[in-house]
Amino acid sequence: MTNNFDSLEESAAKGMIVAFHANQNPERLAIQSEQGSRTYKQLNSRINQIARSLMKLGLHKGDAVSLMCTNRPEFAEVLMACHRSGLRVTPINWHLTAVEISYIVNDSESVALFGDVRFEENIEKILRACESVKISVSIGGYVKGCALLDDLIAGESTANIENPMLGQQMLYTSGTTGSPKGVYREPISNVSGVSLIAAAAGYDPETDTALCTGPLYHAAPLSLDLTAALNAGIGIYLMDKWEPEETLRLIHDKKITQSHMVPTMFHRLLALPAEIRSKYDVSSMKFLIHGAAPCPVHVKEEMFEWFGPIIFEYYGATEGTGTLIDPKSWLSKKGSVGLAPPGLLIVDGENDKELPPGEVGLIWLPVPEQGRFEYFKAEEKTESAYRNGTHFSMHDVGYVDKDGYLFMSDRRNDLILSGGVNVYPAEVDACLLKHPDVGDVCTIGIPSEAWGETVMSVVELKKGVGASEALKESLIEHCAENIAKFKCPRDIEFEQELPRTEAGKIQRFKVRNLYVPNSE
Repeated sequence: MTNNFDSLEESAAKGMIVAFHANQNPERLAIQSEQGSRTYKQLNSRINQIARSLMKLGLHKGDAVSLMCTNRPEFAEVLMACHRSGLRVTPINWHLTAVEISYIVNDSESVALFGDVRFEENIEKILRACESVKISVSIGGYVKGCALLDDLIAGESTANIENPMLGQQMLYTSGTTGSPKGVYREPISNVSGVSLIAAAAGYDPETDTALCTGPLYHAAPLSLDLTAALNAGIGIYLMDKWEPEETLRLIHDKKITQSHMVPTMFHRLLALPAEIRSKYDVSSMKFLIHGAAPCPVHVKEEMFEWFGPIIFEYYGATEGTGTLIDPKSWLSKKGSVGLAPPGLLIVDGENDKELPPGEVGLIWLPVPEQGRFEYFKAEEKTESAYRNGTHFSMHDVGYVDKDGYLFMSDRRNDLILSGGVNVYPAEVDACLLKHPDVGDVCTIGIPSEAWGETVMSVVELKKGVGASEALKESLIEHCAENIAKFKCPRDIEFEQELPRTEAGKIQRFKVRNLYVPNSE
């Protein structure tokens, strides 16, 4: 293959998709953001410079890189440099604490860390805790112990690198045990991102600009916004922080054509006063997709009335995508998440028997032909995620109707979805159990019109400790000091004794029923 990268498929197979588009349309805007913009030529040049710098610093195929960066062009530059250098890159949720991030950096065996200057204090803590990190690079400003990215690449050639090798990304997903797990896949070339979704989006490089509304460390914005846009050769605007009116302004001013959102964003957009909503023209939009959490039917109906029949919905997770439903199908099957893919199973959770249409059970999705996942360095967890080696489950409950459409009856019993973000109660429980006054604890999700759910912890105090408002505040402060803000309980309640099985295990569903009757 020549360095002209005239073939889309050959370019993708080497991680050179941006090089292909830079060759075809060098002056087309690739990325816009508050922190700067890049044409495809500029983006590709800096990707090559970063790739060369990493190779000169001694990184080799298969080495791991951690990336802790806000929505700015450098995120894409580092990501894509790894993709063409045979490296494994892990974007990290920068809302986590330094302790939580250090766990991921160490577990992923990262030898290099790229950190946004906004997180200077955490970066210094992480570097002290992660001895495996030999190369540390700051983005957007100087950080103690780090080389500045712009200084690092200064003087490096901008020409396409010789002998590019396809790399990979490994995102971390929390588990019910509270320990994050790396979702590992062998490198695969996929020129259309998530193929079904990319086809539905109808990207046109001559006219289209996508809007990224969520943080790029998250699987959905990374795949459905950034990667899909760059694969298609269109431009993308990266929002630094999501705000409802700012979203409308960007759609209006930038003539945005595609975007991904979560239902909480729909709710907040719809809550804007009519005089604000009417100021902005959203008619440029031709594709809007959502997932991450169940969307109330009435909310989606109102969005259809406003944006038109352009709203798609997907069902999936970091481990894999399962279904997609188009606007026409949803309007005839309101509440569905799409046609069940061939091979999907609904299984009785008690006896593991497959169930017929109309009966509610655990949803098992067929393993994709390409991109089979495993949990990094966690063979037992990987084995437990699969059923007979052919299906995986996110432990959601639902049914398939007589026409083959999948409906969600319930979500993972323990998982809390707050603002489209996963919160695992086990992590919150583990944090509160370290408080000297807590005997036991059970964290649950409480329905919220604005957030979908909010986090609440129900605490059984140690003998002799009295409940009080001051203690509630103390427990919330304890969480704020030890876990990420989005995981912290908004409320604390006390119970004399938490419901347990005969074996002593807390019955979370019974706790939930105390505060959300008929939730099971």
